[in-house]
Amino acid sequence: MSKIVVDTSVIINGQLIFQIESGNVQNSEIIIPQAVFDELQSQASQKKETGFVGLEEIKKLKDISSNFGLEISIQGNHPTVDEIKMAGSGRIDALIKDLAKQNKASLYTSDKVQHLVAQAEGVESVLIKPTPKETQLEFLKYFDSETMSVHLKENLSPLAKKGKPGTFALTKLSDDVLSKDYLEFMATQILEAAKISDSSTIEISKTGASVIQHNDYRVAITRPPFSEAFEITIVHPIVKLSLEDYDISEQLMQRFSDRAEGIVISGAPGSGKSTLASGLANFYHNTGKIVKTFESPRDLQVDPGITQYTKLDGSFDNTADILLLVRPDYTIFDEVRRREDFRTFADLRLTGVGMVGVVHANSPLDAIQRFIGKIELGIIPNVLDTVVFVKDGRIEKVYDLELKVKVPTGMTESDLARPVIEIRNFADNVLEHEIYTFGEENVIVPVAKRVQKVGIEKLAEDKIRDTFKRYDSRAEVQILSDNRVRVLVDKTSIPAIIGRGGSNINDIEKQLNVHIDVEEKGVHSDSIDSGDLPFVFSESKTALVLTVSREYTAMHADIYVGEKYVTSLRIGKKGQIKIPKRSDIARNLMQLASSQNDIHIFLKDF
Repeated sequence: MSKIVVDTSVIINGQLIFQIESGNVQNSEIIIPQAVFDELQSQASQKKETGFVGLEEIKKLKDISSNFGLEISIQGNHPTVDEIKMAGSGRIDALIKDLAKQNKASLYTSDKVQHLVAQAEGVESVLIKPTPKETQLEFLKYFDSETMSVHLKENLSPLAKKGKPGTFALTKLSDDVLSKDYLEFMATQILEAAKISDSSTIEISKTGASVIQHNDYRVAITRPPFSEAFEITIVHPIVKLSLEDYDISEQLMQRFSDRAEGIVISGAPGSGKSTLASGLANFYHNTGKIVKTFESPRDLQVDPGITQYTKLDGSFDNTADILLLVRPDYTIFDEVRRREDFRTFADLRLTGVGMVGVVHANSPLDAIQRFIGKIELGIIPNVLDTVVFVKDGRIEKVYDLELKVKVPTGMTESDLARPVIEIRNFADNVLEHEIYTFGEENVIVPVAKRVQKVGIEKLAEDKIRDTFKRYDSRAEVQILSDNRVRVLVDKTSIPAIIGRGGSNINDIEKQLNVHIDVEEKGVHSDSIDSGDLPFVFSESKTALVLTVSREYTAMHADIYVGEKYVTSLRIGKKGQIKIPKRSDIARNLMQLASSQNDIHIFLKDF
C-alpha cells in the first residue's frame, strides 16, 4: 500500500477529495500531519472560514475512505510554540516535508514552493493544481435581474433588496427559515470556489468575518463572536452606466475632461457612487489615459484595461509606493474612510496623479468636512477641486473649491483678511459656503443668498452717505429695497436737502436713480434712543471685540442676533465687549449672524 502525506493547501482547496473521487488515488495510506490538523483547528477556533473548510474536508475524507480502500491516520508531533511563531517563514511546511521523508511517502501539495523544496531534498512530491469545479453556487438562486443584494441570516427568512438605487424595496424571498447548517454549507461552497477559481478571490479574512469577490458578486460572511449570529450578505450591481447615461451638462463634462483632477464622489450607501466612479474610470480609459483603482474589496465594474489594486500588506500606503512606479494618469480610490486613506489620497494627488475618491456622506459639504483635520486646510483646494454628490443614482449637486485671501463674507474690517476656501455651486457659480480658521478651529460657514449683496449694499450706502455728508456729517442711510432708501439727518439740515419746491432732492434722486425718504433723526431711527448701540466689530487673536462708545464703560448690555437673544455681558474698558473665540457664545454668534449688521447691542441700564 502506497503512502501519501498531505499538506494544508491540498486539503483546503478540495483537490485531495477530487483526486480520490476521480480514481487517481486508491488503496493508499493517507497520512495527515499533526501540524496540519492543529493549524486547521487553530484557524477554525479563530472563526476563519478556511479552518472550517479544512476540517469539513478531513471529515469527508474519513467518510469516503472505506469506499476507495484508503487508510487515514494522523501522525507527527504537535508543533511547539516557537515552531508556530515561525510558521510564516516555512517551519510548519518543513515539519510536513520531514514527515513525508520519514515515512518514505509521496507529498501531495498545491503549494509550488513546497513542491520544489521537497524535490530538492529528494522527497517524492506531486503538485496538484486546482481545477475549477462546474458547480452552481447555491446563493445564485436568490438573484434575478432586479436584485441588488441578498441578506441571509440564521433562523430568519431570506430577504433581498429589489429595484434600483434610490427606488428599491426590501422583499421576503420565501417563508423558509434558514438554518445554520445550510448557511455553513453555502459559506464552504463559496470559499472552495474562491480557492480554485480565477474569477473568485478572498479579499478579507479575519476572525469572524470574510469578504469574497466572486465574479461581480461581493459576499460578506460573518459569524460569532463578530456577529451575534451566522450571516451572509451578497451584493450584486444590476446596472453598468457610462457618463453618457447621466444628465451631465456640457460645462461639467468639460470640467471632467480638462481640469478636474481632484474629484470626490459622495453620497449615502446605495446611492450609486461606485457606479459613477466606474463610469468615470471607463471614460478616462477610453480617452487614452492609464487608469488604476484602489479597492478593498475589488468590486468596481471597470474595463479589462484598468488594473484593480487592493491593500498591499494591509495598507494602501504600500500600494501607493507601487502605484507611482507604474505612472498612472488617474487613480480611482473606492471607499476613502480611514484617516490613513485621506492622507494617501492627498499624497497621491500632490504628486500629480489625477485622483477620483469615493466617500460616504449625506451631503457634499459633509464629504469636504471629512477632509478637514486630516490634511492641512490650505492644501484642501489642491487636493479637491470638484465635489460631486450622488443621490438616487443621479448627480444632484456639484461643488467647486478655490482658495482665496480675503475678508470672510459678513466681516467688514480689512485687517480680518485671511486664507478662505470658497465653495461655489458649479452650476451657477454662486458662493454657498466658506471655510476658514476661526480662533483655533477650522469652520465651514454658510453664506446666505441675501449676504451675496452685502458688498454691493455697502458700496451703495457709502455713496449715498457721501452725497448727504455735505448737509449733515452724521447722516445715516438705511436701504429699504433695491430702489428705495431712507436718509436720517439732523432736523436743521432737511430744508437744504429738499431745496426750493423739492428741486434739490429731485436732482439727487435722478443722480442716484433711487427714491429717497429724508427724515429727521429719532423719528424712525432704531439707534441709541431705543437702546440699540452703534458698534465696531473687530477680532483679536483670542477674542471677538465689539467696541461701543467709551461713555458706556462698566454698563451691562444684551446682545441679540436679529430678534434672538444671545447673551448679556459687561462693557469693559474703552467701551469694549470681548468674547473669547473658543467660547460657546462666540460659536453661537458666528453661526447665527451672517454679517455684523445682524448683531444688535442694547443697554440694560436704559
